[in-house]
Amino acid sequence: MDDRARIHIRAGSGGDGCASFRREAHVPRGGPDGGDGGRGGDVVLLCDQSLRDLHAYRRKTHYRAGRGGHGEGSLRHGADGETLVIRVPPGTEAWGADPLPREASSDLQGRRWELLAAGQRARIARGGSGGRGNKRFATPTRQAPRFAERGLPGEEGWIELQLRLLADVGLVGLPNAGKSSLLARLTHANPKVASYPFTTLSPVLGVLEEQSGGRQLVIADIPGLIEGASEGAGLGHDFLAHVERTRLLVHVLDIAPELSGAPDADSLANHAAIEHELAAHDPRLARLPRVLALAKADLLPADRSEDLAAEWQRRLGSDVPVILTSSATGLGLTELAGLLLRAVPEEADAGAQGRGDVLEMDAPRARTRARAGSANGEPPPAPMSAAGEEHTETELAEHMVFRPAGTGRGYTVRRTGERSFAVVGRGIERLIGRFDIDNEDALAYLEERLRRIGVLAALRDEGFQPGDDLLIAGVPFELDPELY
Repeated sequence: MDDRARIHIRAGSGGDGCASFRREAHVPRGGPDGGDGGRGGDVVLLCDQSLRDLHAYRRKTHYRAGRGGHGEGSLRHGADGETLVIRVPPGTEAWGADPLPREASSDLQGRRWELLAAGQRARIARGGSGGRGNKRFATPTRQAPRFAERGLPGEEGWIELQLRLLADVGLVGLPNAGKSSLLARLTHANPKVASYPFTTLSPVLGVLEEQSGGRQLVIADIPGLIEGASEGAGLGHDFLAHVERTRLLVHVLDIAPELSGAPDADSLANHAAIEHELAAHDPRLARLPRVLALAKADLLPADRSEDLAAEWQRRLGSDVPVILTSSATGLGLTELAGLLLRAVPEEADAGAQGRGDVLEMDAPRARTRARAGSANGEPPPAPMSAAGEEHTETELAEHMVFRPAGTGRGYTVRRTGERSFAVVGRGIERLIGRFDIDNEDALAYLEERLRRIGVLAALRDEGFQPGDDLLIAGVPFELDPELY
Protein backbone atom coordinates (compact mmCIF):
# COMPACT_ATOMS: atom_id res chain seq x y z
CA MET A 1 0.00 0.00 0.00
CA ASP A 2 1.30 3.44 -0.95
CA ASP A 3 0.08 5.70 1.85
CA ARG A 4 2.33 8.72 1.21
CA ALA A 5 2.91 10.91 -1.82
CA ARG A 6 4.34 14.32 -2.63
CA ILE A 7 2.95 16.16 -5.65
CA HIS A 8 3.37 19.59 -7.20
CA ILE A 9 0.21 21.39 -8.22
CA ARG A 10 -0.35 24.60 -10.14
CA ALA A 11 -3.67 26.33 -10.57
CA GLY A 12 -4.36 27.91 -13.96
CA SER A 13 -3.22 31.43 -14.80
CA GLY A 14 -5.81 34.05 -15.59
CA GLY A 15 -6.24 35.19 -19.19
CA ASP A 16 -5.08 38.61 -20.34
CA GLY A 17 -7.53 41.41 -20.95
CA CYS A 18 -7.85 42.78 -24.48
CA ALA A 19 -7.05 46.32 -25.68
CA SER A 20 -9.44 46.79 -28.59
CA PHE A 21 -11.53 49.56 -30.13
CA ARG A 22 -14.82 49.28 -31.94
CA ARG A 23 -14.32 49.85 -35.64
CA GLU A 24 -17.50 49.78 -37.71
CA ALA A 25 -18.77 51.76 -40.64
CA HIS A 26 -21.03 54.65 -39.69
CA VAL A 27 -20.13 54.31 -35.99
CA PRO A 28 -17.94 57.33 -35.18
CA ARG A 29 -15.78 57.20 -32.07
CA GLY A 30 -16.74 53.60 -31.34
CA GLY A 31 -14.66 53.57 -28.18
CA PRO A 32 -12.89 50.74 -26.33
CA ASP A 33 -14.48 47.30 -26.46
CA GLY A 34 -11.80 44.95 -25.12
CA GLY A 35 -13.13 42.00 -23.11
CA ASP A 36 -11.80 40.59 -19.84
CA GLY A 37 -9.61 37.52 -19.53
CA GLY A 38 -11.05 34.35 -18.01
CA ARG A 39 -10.19 33.07 -14.56
CA GLY A 40 -7.67 30.26 -14.24
CA GLY A 41 -8.87 26.83 -13.20
CA ASP A 42 -8.72 25.74 -9.55
CA VAL A 43 -7.14 22.55 -8.18
CA VAL A 44 -9.61 20.50 -6.15
CA LEU A 45 -9.19 17.39 -4.01
CA LEU A 46 -12.12 14.97 -4.29
CA CYS A 47 -12.63 12.06 -1.91
CA ASP A 48 -13.33 8.96 -4.03
CA GLN A 49 -14.62 5.82 -2.31
CA SER A 50 -13.30 3.60 -5.12
CA LEU A 51 -9.65 4.40 -4.35
CA ARG A 52 -7.65 2.53 -1.74
CA ASP A 53 -4.16 4.06 -1.78
CA LEU A 54 -2.02 6.84 -3.28
CA HIS A 55 -0.14 4.66 -5.75
CA ALA A 56 -1.17 6.76 -8.79
CA TYR A 57 0.61 9.81 -7.37
CA ARG A 58 3.90 7.97 -7.03
CA ARG A 59 4.15 7.71 -10.82
CA LYS A 60 3.19 11.27 -11.71
CA THR A 61 4.12 14.23 -9.54
CA HIS A 62 3.21 17.41 -11.46
CA TYR A 63 -0.39 18.52 -12.01
CA ARG A 64 -1.67 21.71 -13.63
CA ALA A 65 -5.18 23.14 -14.04
CA GLY A 66 -6.31 24.87 -17.24
CA ARG A 67 -5.49 28.51 -17.85
CA GLY A 68 -8.10 31.15 -18.56
CA GLY A 69 -8.75 32.33 -22.10
CA HIS A 70 -7.72 35.80 -23.26
CA GLY A 71 -10.28 38.51 -23.76
CA GLU A 72 -11.15 39.63 -27.30
CA GLY A 73 -12.71 42.58 -29.05
CA SER A 74 -16.43 43.29 -29.13
CA LEU A 75 -16.46 42.78 -25.34
CA ARG A 76 -15.89 39.03 -25.65
CA HIS A 77 -14.58 37.65 -22.40
CA GLY A 78 -12.17 34.73 -22.20
CA ALA A 79 -13.38 31.34 -21.01
CA ASP A 80 -12.54 30.23 -17.47
CA GLY A 81 -9.86 27.57 -17.16
CA GLU A 82 -10.81 23.96 -16.54
CA THR A 83 -10.75 22.85 -12.91
CA LEU A 84 -8.31 20.05 -12.13
CA VAL A 85 -9.83 17.38 -9.88
CA ILE A 86 -7.38 15.17 -7.98
CA ARG A 87 -9.09 12.07 -6.58
CA VAL A 88 -7.88 10.66 -3.27
CA PRO A 89 -9.13 7.79 -1.07
CA PRO A 90 -11.12 8.40 2.14
CA GLY A 91 -8.86 9.20 5.07
CA THR A 92 -6.41 11.33 3.08
CA GLU A 93 -4.75 14.25 4.81
CA ALA A 94 -3.05 16.94 2.71
CA TRP A 95 -0.90 19.88 3.69
CA GLY A 96 1.26 22.48 1.98
CA ALA A 97 4.86 21.26 1.99
CA ASP A 98 8.05 23.27 2.01
CA PRO A 99 9.38 24.14 -1.45
CA LEU A 100 12.56 22.61 -2.80
CA PRO A 101 15.79 24.59 -2.14
CA ARG A 102 15.96 25.89 -5.71
CA GLU A 103 12.32 26.99 -5.78
CA ALA A 104 10.62 30.16 -4.60
CA SER A 105 8.31 30.14 -1.63
CA SER A 106 5.14 28.08 -1.97
CA ASP A 107 1.66 29.61 -2.00
CA LEU A 108 0.27 26.62 -0.09
CA GLN A 109 2.42 26.53 3.04
CA GLY A 110 0.47 26.64 6.30
CA ARG A 111 -2.69 25.14 4.83
CA ARG A 112 -4.10 21.76 5.74
CA TRP A 113 -7.02 19.66 4.57
CA GLU A 114 -8.54 16.35 5.62
CA LEU A 115 -11.06 14.35 3.60
CA LEU A 116 -12.90 11.56 5.35
CA ALA A 117 -16.07 10.69 3.45
CA ALA A 118 -16.89 10.03 -0.19
CA GLY A 119 -17.87 13.14 -2.13
CA GLN A 120 -16.01 15.67 0.02
CA ARG A 121 -14.23 18.37 -1.97
CA ALA A 122 -11.56 20.87 -0.97
CA ARG A 123 -10.14 23.62 -3.16
CA ILE A 124 -6.44 23.57 -2.42
CA ALA A 125 -5.17 26.05 -5.05
CA ARG A 126 -7.01 29.02 -6.52
CA GLY A 127 -6.77 29.94 -10.15
CA GLY A 128 -5.38 33.36 -11.03
CA SER A 129 -7.85 36.14 -11.77
CA GLY A 130 -8.20 37.33 -15.35
CA GLY A 131 -7.05 40.74 -16.52
CA ARG A 132 -9.52 43.50 -17.29
CA GLY A 133 -9.98 44.70 -20.85
CA ASN A 134 -9.48 48.34 -21.81
CA LYS A 135 -13.24 48.94 -21.68
CA ARG A 136 -12.93 48.73 -17.87
CA PHE A 137 -10.49 51.66 -17.76
CA ALA A 138 -12.59 54.11 -19.78
CA THR A 139 -13.49 57.25 -17.81
CA PRO A 140 -14.75 60.71 -18.78
CA THR A 141 -11.14 61.94 -18.75
CA ARG A 142 -9.61 58.76 -20.25
CA GLN A 143 -11.96 57.88 -23.07
CA ALA A 144 -9.54 55.83 -25.18
CA PRO A 145 -7.35 53.70 -22.88
CA ARG A 146 -4.78 51.83 -24.96
CA PHE A 147 -3.86 49.29 -22.34
CA ALA A 148 -5.35 46.30 -20.56
CA GLU A 149 -4.45 44.15 -17.58
CA ARG A 150 -2.56 40.89 -17.68
CA GLY A 151 -3.89 37.81 -15.95
CA LEU A 152 -2.31 36.71 -12.69
CA PRO A 153 -0.67 33.31 -12.19
CA GLY A 154 -2.51 30.72 -10.14
CA GLU A 155 -1.35 29.40 -6.79
CA GLU A 156 1.21 26.64 -6.89
CA GLY A 157 3.36 24.58 -4.57
CA TRP A 158 4.11 21.13 -3.23
CA ILE A 159 1.44 19.12 -1.42
CA GLU A 160 2.11 16.23 0.94
CA LEU A 161 -0.55 13.53 0.87
CA GLN A 162 -0.85 10.95 3.63
CA LEU A 163 -3.47 8.23 3.88
CA ARG A 164 -4.61 7.21 7.32
CA LEU A 165 -6.95 4.26 7.23
CA LEU A 166 -10.53 4.77 8.34
CA ALA A 167 -11.31 1.80 10.55
CA ASP A 168 -13.52 1.16 13.55
CA VAL A 169 -11.12 -1.30 15.19
CA GLY A 170 -7.34 -1.54 15.01
CA LEU A 171 -5.31 -4.67 15.78
CA VAL A 172 -1.96 -3.80 17.35
CA GLY A 173 0.84 -5.90 18.76
CA LEU A 174 4.39 -7.11 18.26
CA PRO A 175 5.43 -8.87 15.04
CA ASN A 176 4.11 -12.44 14.87
CA ALA A 177 1.67 -11.89 17.71
CA GLY A 178 -1.11 -13.40 15.58
CA LYS A 179 -2.88 -10.29 14.26
CA SER A 180 -3.11 -11.41 10.64
CA SER A 181 -4.44 -14.82 11.58
CA LEU A 182 -7.02 -13.22 13.86
CA LEU A 183 -8.13 -10.82 11.09
CA ALA A 184 -8.44 -13.70 8.62
CA ARG A 185 -10.71 -15.65 11.01
CA LEU A 186 -12.87 -12.66 11.99
CA THR A 187 -13.37 -11.27 8.47
CA HIS A 188 -13.13 -12.26 4.83
CA ALA A 189 -9.73 -10.59 4.50
CA ASN A 190 -6.84 -12.69 3.22
CA PRO A 191 -3.65 -11.24 4.75
CA LYS A 192 -0.35 -13.00 4.32
CA VAL A 193 0.37 -15.34 7.24
CA ALA A 194 3.83 -16.79 7.86
CA SER A 195 6.11 -17.76 10.72
CA TYR A 196 8.63 -14.95 10.34
CA PRO A 197 8.46 -11.36 11.70
CA PHE A 198 7.03 -8.51 9.60
CA THR A 199 5.06 -10.79 7.33
CA THR A 200 2.59 -7.92 6.95
CA LEU A 201 4.32 -4.85 5.49
CA SER A 202 1.27 -2.65 4.98
CA PRO A 203 -2.05 -2.32 6.81
CA VAL A 204 -4.81 -4.72 5.76
CA LEU A 205 -8.52 -4.02 6.11
CA GLY A 206 -11.28 -6.53 6.78
CA VAL A 207 -15.01 -6.22 7.41
CA LEU A 208 -16.62 -7.93 10.41
CA GLU A 209 -20.28 -8.63 9.69
CA GLU A 210 -22.96 -9.23 12.29
CA GLN A 211 -24.52 -12.66 11.90
CA SER A 212 -27.93 -11.13 11.27
CA GLY A 213 -26.36 -9.11 8.46
CA GLY A 214 -27.32 -5.78 9.98
CA ARG A 215 -24.00 -4.20 10.97
CA GLN A 216 -20.48 -4.10 9.66
CA LEU A 217 -17.25 -3.03 11.35
CA VAL A 218 -14.02 -2.23 9.54
CA ILE A 219 -11.00 -3.83 11.22
CA ALA A 220 -7.43 -2.83 10.36
CA ASP A 221 -4.46 -5.11 10.86
CA ILE A 222 -1.68 -2.67 11.75
CA PRO A 223 1.74 -4.16 10.88
CA GLY A 224 3.85 -5.27 13.83
CA LEU A 225 5.22 -2.50 16.01
CA ILE A 226 8.60 -2.69 17.69
CA GLU A 227 10.24 -0.87 20.55
CA GLY A 228 11.11 2.67 19.45
CA ALA A 229 8.36 2.78 16.80
CA SER A 230 7.12 6.15 18.11
CA GLU A 231 10.59 7.55 17.37
CA GLY A 232 10.60 6.14 13.85
CA ALA A 233 12.22 2.76 14.45
CA GLY A 234 11.39 0.37 11.64
CA LEU A 235 8.35 1.84 9.92
CA GLY A 236 6.87 3.02 13.18
CA HIS A 237 5.56 6.41 12.10
CA ASP A 238 3.93 4.97 8.99
CA PHE A 239 2.21 2.21 10.96
CA LEU A 240 1.17 4.28 13.96
CA ALA A 241 -0.46 6.91 11.73
CA HIS A 242 -3.09 4.35 10.75
CA VAL A 243 -4.10 3.80 14.39
CA GLU A 244 -5.06 7.42 14.97
CA ARG A 245 -8.58 7.22 13.53
CA THR A 246 -9.66 3.92 15.06
CA ARG A 247 -12.36 3.95 17.73
CA LEU A 248 -11.17 0.89 19.60
CA LEU A 249 -7.89 -1.01 19.82
CA VAL A 250 -7.48 -4.76 20.16
CA HIS A 251 -4.08 -5.44 21.66
CA VAL A 252 -3.12 -8.89 20.37
CA LEU A 253 -0.66 -10.47 22.81
CA ASP A 254 1.05 -13.84 22.43
CA ILE A 255 0.05 -15.68 25.59
CA ALA A 256 3.00 -18.07 25.40
CA PRO A 257 5.87 -16.42 23.51
CA GLU A 258 8.33 -18.97 24.91
CA LEU A 259 6.43 -21.77 23.14
CA SER A 260 5.71 -20.01 19.84
CA GLY A 261 9.35 -19.14 19.16
CA ALA A 262 8.98 -15.38 19.61
CA PRO A 263 12.27 -13.52 20.19
CA ASP A 264 10.88 -11.75 23.28
CA ALA A 265 9.61 -14.37 25.71
CA ASP A 266 8.29 -11.98 28.38
CA SER A 267 4.61 -11.29 27.62
CA LEU A 268 4.39 -8.64 30.37
CA ALA A 269 7.29 -6.67 28.85
CA ASN A 270 5.83 -7.13 25.36
CA HIS A 271 2.49 -5.67 26.45
CA ALA A 272 4.18 -2.70 28.18
CA ALA A 273 6.35 -1.98 25.12
CA ILE A 274 3.38 -1.65 22.75
CA GLU A 275 1.37 0.48 25.18
CA HIS A 276 4.36 2.77 25.66
CA GLU A 277 4.84 3.27 21.91
CA LEU A 278 1.16 4.07 21.41
CA ALA A 279 1.15 6.68 24.18
CA ALA A 280 4.46 8.17 23.01
CA HIS A 281 3.14 8.60 19.46
CA ASP A 282 -0.10 10.31 20.49
CA PRO A 283 -1.46 10.61 24.05
CA ARG A 284 -4.98 10.22 22.63
CA LEU A 285 -4.15 6.63 21.69
CA ALA A 286 -3.53 5.84 25.35
CA ARG A 287 -7.13 6.87 26.11
CA LEU A 288 -8.80 4.78 23.41
CA PRO A 289 -10.91 1.83 24.62
CA ARG A 290 -8.96 -1.44 24.73
CA VAL A 291 -9.57 -5.13 24.39
CA LEU A 292 -6.75 -7.53 25.22
CA ALA A 293 -6.82 -10.62 23.01
CA LEU A 294 -4.53 -13.32 24.39
CA ALA A 295 -3.62 -15.13 21.19
CA LYS A 296 -2.36 -18.70 20.60
CA ALA A 297 -4.18 -20.01 23.68
CA ASP A 298 -4.17 -23.49 22.12
CA LEU A 299 -0.44 -23.80 22.93
CA LEU A 300 -1.21 -24.05 26.66
CA PRO A 301 -3.46 -26.32 28.68
CA ALA A 302 -6.95 -24.87 29.15
CA ASP A 303 -6.59 -24.40 32.92
CA ARG A 304 -3.24 -22.64 32.52
CA SER A 305 -4.69 -20.32 29.82
CA GLU A 306 -7.65 -19.43 32.03
CA ASP A 307 -5.37 -18.69 34.97
CA LEU A 308 -3.27 -16.34 32.81
CA ALA A 309 -6.41 -14.62 31.50
CA ALA A 310 -7.65 -14.06 35.06
CA GLU A 311 -4.24 -12.69 36.05
CA TRP A 312 -4.27 -10.24 33.14
CA GLN A 313 -7.83 -9.19 34.01
CA ARG A 314 -6.79 -8.36 37.58
CA ARG A 315 -3.77 -6.48 36.28
CA LEU A 316 -5.69 -4.34 33.76
CA GLY A 317 -8.91 -3.86 35.69
CA SER A 318 -12.52 -4.16 34.62
CA ASP A 319 -12.26 -1.42 31.98
CA VAL A 320 -10.18 -3.64 29.65
CA PRO A 321 -11.88 -6.91 28.65
CA VAL A 322 -9.49 -9.88 28.38
CA ILE A 323 -10.40 -12.68 25.96
CA LEU A 324 -8.58 -15.94 25.25
CA THR A 325 -8.34 -16.54 21.49
CA SER A 326 -6.92 -19.09 19.12
CA SER A 327 -7.00 -18.64 15.38
CA ALA A 328 -6.15 -22.33 14.97
CA THR A 329 -9.11 -23.71 16.96
CA GLY A 330 -11.51 -20.73 16.83
CA LEU A 331 -11.45 -20.33 20.61
CA GLY A 332 -12.94 -17.00 21.75
CA LEU A 333 -13.50 -15.62 18.24
CA THR A 334 -17.30 -15.49 18.52
CA GLU A 335 -17.01 -13.82 21.92
CA LEU A 336 -14.51 -11.29 20.56
CA ALA A 337 -16.66 -10.49 17.52
CA GLY A 338 -19.70 -9.92 19.70
CA LEU A 339 -17.73 -7.71 22.07
CA LEU A 340 -16.45 -5.55 19.21
CA LEU A 341 -19.94 -5.10 17.77
CA ARG A 342 -21.22 -4.02 21.18
CA ALA A 343 -18.26 -1.80 22.04
CA VAL A 344 -18.42 0.36 18.88
CA PRO A 345 -21.58 2.51 18.94
CA GLU A 346 -23.96 1.66 16.12
CA GLU A 347 -24.31 5.27 14.96
CA ALA A 348 -20.53 5.71 14.70
CA ASP A 349 -19.27 4.56 11.33
CA ALA A 350 -15.66 4.34 10.22
CA GLY A 351 -14.06 7.73 9.87
CA ALA A 352 -16.64 9.59 11.94
CA GLN A 353 -14.20 10.05 14.79
CA GLY A 354 -11.93 13.00 15.14
CA ARG A 355 -13.99 15.34 13.00
CA GLY A 356 -13.36 18.87 14.14
CA ASP A 357 -15.01 21.85 12.50
CA VAL A 358 -17.04 20.72 9.51
CA LEU A 359 -16.58 23.28 6.77
CA GLU A 360 -18.56 23.65 3.58
CA MET A 361 -16.24 24.05 0.62
CA ASP A 362 -17.04 24.31 -3.09
CA ALA A 363 -19.86 21.82 -3.63
CA PRO A 364 -23.30 22.20 -1.96
CA ARG A 365 -23.27 19.18 0.42
CA ALA A 366 -19.52 18.70 0.36
CA ARG A 367 -17.83 18.82 3.72
CA THR A 368 -14.20 18.78 4.78
CA ARG A 369 -12.18 19.72 7.80
CA ALA A 370 -9.50 22.32 7.23
CA ARG A 371 -6.92 22.72 9.96
CA ALA A 372 -4.45 25.51 9.50
CA GLY A 373 -1.02 24.82 10.92
CA SER A 374 -0.40 28.01 12.84
CA ALA A 375 0.61 29.08 16.30
CA ASN A 376 -3.06 29.48 17.15
CA GLY A 377 -3.50 25.68 17.24
CA GLU A 378 -6.42 23.66 16.03
CA PRO A 379 -9.98 24.96 16.19
CA PRO A 380 -12.07 23.53 19.00
CA PRO A 381 -14.09 20.42 18.15
CA ALA A 382 -17.75 20.79 17.31
CA PRO A 383 -20.11 20.23 20.24
CA MET A 384 -21.49 16.70 20.61
CA SER A 385 -24.92 15.64 21.81
CA ALA A 386 -25.50 12.89 24.34
CA ALA A 387 -26.15 10.49 21.47
CA GLY A 388 -22.80 11.28 19.93
CA GLU A 389 -24.22 13.40 17.11
CA GLU A 390 -22.26 16.41 16.00
CA HIS A 391 -23.85 19.86 15.88
CA THR A 392 -22.47 22.75 13.90
CA GLU A 393 -24.15 26.07 14.54
CA THR A 394 -22.39 27.82 11.67
CA GLU A 395 -20.97 26.60 8.42
CA LEU A 396 -18.07 28.53 6.97
CA ALA A 397 -17.35 28.79 3.27
CA GLU A 398 -13.64 28.35 3.82
CA HIS A 399 -11.09 28.35 6.62
CA MET A 400 -7.69 29.93 6.15
CA VAL A 401 -5.07 31.65 8.27
CA PHE A 402 -3.90 35.12 7.30
CA ARG A 403 -0.74 36.48 8.86
CA PRO A 404 -0.42 40.28 8.78
CA ALA A 405 2.61 41.85 7.14
CA GLY A 406 5.05 43.79 9.25
CA THR A 407 3.68 47.22 8.28
CA GLY A 408 0.08 46.26 7.67
CA ARG A 409 0.47 47.18 3.96
CA GLY A 410 1.05 45.16 0.80
CA TYR A 411 4.49 46.67 0.33
CA THR A 412 7.60 47.80 2.17
CA VAL A 413 9.96 50.64 1.19
CA ARG A 414 13.64 49.92 1.82
CA ARG A 415 16.78 51.96 1.35
CA THR A 416 19.28 49.66 -0.38
CA GLY A 417 22.12 52.18 -0.80
CA GLU A 418 23.05 55.80 -0.41
CA ARG A 419 20.87 56.77 -3.40
CA SER A 420 18.98 53.60 -4.15
CA PHE A 421 15.63 52.33 -2.93
CA ALA A 422 13.43 49.28 -3.38
CA VAL A 423 9.72 48.65 -2.90
CA VAL A 424 8.89 45.01 -2.21
CA GLY A 425 5.86 43.01 -1.12
CA ARG A 426 3.32 40.52 -2.38
CA GLY A 427 0.69 43.14 -3.12
CA ILE A 428 2.99 45.40 -5.09
CA GLU A 429 4.30 42.45 -7.11
CA ARG A 430 0.78 41.55 -8.17
CA LEU A 431 0.07 45.16 -9.15
CA ILE A 432 3.21 45.55 -11.27
CA GLY A 433 2.65 42.16 -12.87
CA ARG A 434 -0.73 43.33 -14.15
CA PHE A 435 0.62 45.89 -16.60
CA ASP A 436 3.06 46.30 -19.48
CA ILE A 437 5.27 49.14 -18.28
CA ASP A 438 6.58 49.67 -21.82
CA ASN A 439 3.12 50.96 -22.69
CA GLU A 440 3.01 54.68 -21.90
CA ASP A 441 -0.70 54.70 -21.10
CA ALA A 442 -0.31 51.71 -18.80
CA LEU A 443 2.70 53.31 -17.10
CA ALA A 444 0.79 56.55 -16.47
CA TYR A 445 -2.11 54.60 -14.95
CA LEU A 446 0.31 52.58 -12.82
CA GLU A 447 2.03 55.68 -11.48
CA GLU A 448 -1.34 57.10 -10.49
CA ARG A 449 -2.13 53.86 -8.65
CA LEU A 450 1.22 54.02 -6.83
CA ARG A 451 0.35 57.51 -5.67
CA ARG A 452 -3.12 56.50 -4.47
CA ILE A 453 -1.92 53.55 -2.41
CA GLY A 454 0.77 55.65 -0.73
CA VAL A 455 3.95 54.30 -2.32
CA LEU A 456 5.17 57.73 -3.49
CA ALA A 457 4.49 59.30 -0.10
CA ALA A 458 6.41 56.47 1.59
CA LEU A 459 9.36 57.05 -0.76
CA ARG A 460 9.39 60.75 0.11
CA ASP A 461 9.39 59.90 3.80
CA GLU A 462 12.43 57.65 3.29
CA GLY A 463 14.33 60.48 1.59
CA PHE A 464 13.88 59.53 -2.06
CA GLN A 465 14.98 62.28 -4.48
CA PRO A 466 14.52 62.57 -8.27
CA GLY A 467 17.36 60.74 -9.98
CA ASP A 468 17.78 58.10 -7.27
CA ASP A 469 17.73 54.47 -8.34
CA LEU A 470 14.40 52.77 -7.70
CA LEU A 471 13.28 49.17 -8.02
CA ILE A 472 9.59 48.37 -7.54
CA ALA A 473 8.99 44.61 -7.38
CA GLY A 474 12.33 44.15 -9.13
CA VAL A 475 11.42 46.50 -12.03
CA PRO A 476 13.45 49.75 -12.54
CA PHE A 477 11.35 52.92 -12.35
CA GLU A 478 12.12 56.60 -12.90
CA LEU A 479 9.80 58.62 -10.71
CA ASP A 480 9.59 62.14 -9.38
CA PRO A 481 7.38 61.99 -6.28
CA GLU A 482 7.01 65.76 -6.27
CA LEU A 483 4.96 65.59 -9.50
CA TYR A 484 2.23 63.51 -7.89
